[in-house]
Amino acid sequence: MSDNKVSRQKPCHHCKSRSASAPPDTSTIHYEKFWLYRHCSSVQQRDRQAQKAGQLFSGLLAMNVVFLGSAFISSMIFNHVAITLADVWILLSILKVLCLCWIIYYLLGTSRQPHAVLYRDSHAGPIWIRGSVLLFGSFSILLNMFQIGYSVILIHCKSMVEIVFPSIEILFICTQAFFLWHHSKDCIQVQHNFTRCGLMLTIATNLLLWLLAVTNDTIHMEIESQLREVEQRFAGKAPFSHPYLRNETTSCTCPNTTICKVFQKGYILLYPFNTEYCLICCSVLYVIWKNVGRRISHHHVPHIKPKFKLQGVVFGPLLGTTAVIIGICIFMIYQIQATGSAPNHQVFVMYYSYYIVLLPLMSVGAVIGTIIHALEKRELDTLKNPTRSLDVILLMGAALGQIGMSYFSIVAIVATDPRDLLNSLILSYSVLLIFQNITQNVFIIDGLHRQPFISPGKEEEMKEEQNHEAYNQRRVSMLELGQEIRKVSLSYLHSYSHLSWKRRALREISFFLVLCNIILWVMPTFGAHPVFENGLEKSFYGYSTWFAIVNFGLPLGVFYRMHSVGGLLEVYITA
Repeated sequence: MSDNKVSRQKPCHHCKSRSASAPPDTSTIHYEKFWLYRHCSSVQQRDRQAQKAGQLFSGLLAMNVVFLGSAFISSMIFNHVAITLADVWILLSILKVLCLCWIIYYLLGTSRQPHAVLYRDSHAGPIWIRGSVLLFGSFSILLNMFQIGYSVILIHCKSMVEIVFPSIEILFICTQAFFLWHHSKDCIQVQHNFTRCGLMLTIATNLLLWLLAVTNDTIHMEIESQLREVEQRFAGKAPFSHPYLRNETTSCTCPNTTICKVFQKGYILLYPFNTEYCLICCSVLYVIWKNVGRRISHHHVPHIKPKFKLQGVVFGPLLGTTAVIIGICIFMIYQIQATGSAPNHQVFVMYYSYYIVLLPLMSVGAVIGTIIHALEKRELDTLKNPTRSLDVILLMGAALGQIGMSYFSIVAIVATDPRDLLNSLILSYSVLLIFQNITQNVFIIDGLHRQPFISPGKEEEMKEEQNHEAYNQRRVSMLELGQEIRKVSLSYLHSYSHLSWKRRALREISFFLVLCNIILWVMPTFGAHPVFENGLEKSFYGYSTWFAIVNFGLPLGVFYRMHSVGGLLEVYITA
């Protein structure tokens, strides 16, 4: 493999788009090279083949690392005597140290080379993605601090690996978050193959950390459920035994102190944020990997970048806020019942009834939005956009979590007693959830492929904003300030009334779906897991099988809701 240097002149990304009469000046463009394709007659063809070869080799590197780590984690689950959790932590620590070395080298070396970053992808790394990286990264750091404190208290029965591993994790999270915040838009033009391999190694490490986090979250949920089973045993019911938890509750227990209980509860509460952090980092790193060596022409640079403005929406925020408030109330009632004892029948009925009312409203809104997209005259955006392509893949892939769990629930209910009240509610909930995921995906994906709406009077609007900014720079009296507030209010009403009904409906629907997806993200993230606690599917499929299904689908479902919020905000802005 060999990487080339890039000249001062910005080259064109799509050489085919140039006319035949004006070929690119190859003397000023140094294309990417690869030793397998050094005999290609065309420079552009050699460049494209070199890019594909570099992506192939870096992808093979990531695949081998993921398979190796998955083998370690699977061996820990099925044969936790030969391969222990400490062995998995040592492997992941080595991978994180290697990733840290590459990130530091990129920050201090690669990105500072002359002409290293000639282009930046305006679509990559939107503010909500980078904000999510910082938010979930902060919670993950707090999680690891709780883990360190918990291990220090139980140092008599804990190994030093359980303190060293979260310490390295904190350093890895901080460095990676800094890298993603400042370099998520980079289209690096030097050291292509080494950068691709470093990015793929970091992606593979984050995937393995996500897989381990899901596995450990399973352990914590099993322990919590096991304690309830023990309580039921004193009521005369048969005790439950799980081989994976045989020594978990007897060998090393938390002492009856407040600080230990705080570390333990905080550790379990913050676990979902760690899984989300790993998935978000993988998505951002993948976009950077796709942009390595990419040359963006001036045709791809948007002249007007739409901004988020809370204009033209009234009913969407009202309905969405109502759904959020009701959802928070139901979530709090559910959590109070769940933490005190096993949730009763009425709590499950209330929980599923809320979903049965909300999901059809979301589905109808998505269907209406899709129909409006079909009636619009906006053209499709057909330009190459790795960020949008990844958004579509993530939406479709993450939706499989909730859809798969719903189908398993449908089979279990139909095979047992679908006429029971709670079972009929769960059956309706599962069917509606499948339909809502499909309709929302169609609406978001169709909206992401639409070009932003630019009104004919955009120039007058921009001129008015410039005059408004110049006016704000002057000192105004209280009377002028009151007149300005009245002018802004009238301007908002004027903009709302002059929006076309299609744009107004799209904004209302998008904002309503944003708030609904937020509350549907909050409820499972902070501990509401009725799919396991209702006991129906667990008794039908068995304890271990249903836990495997839940811990595959639940993190994907949580990630789907959060990623849908970003997609819906994009649809809202472009409308």
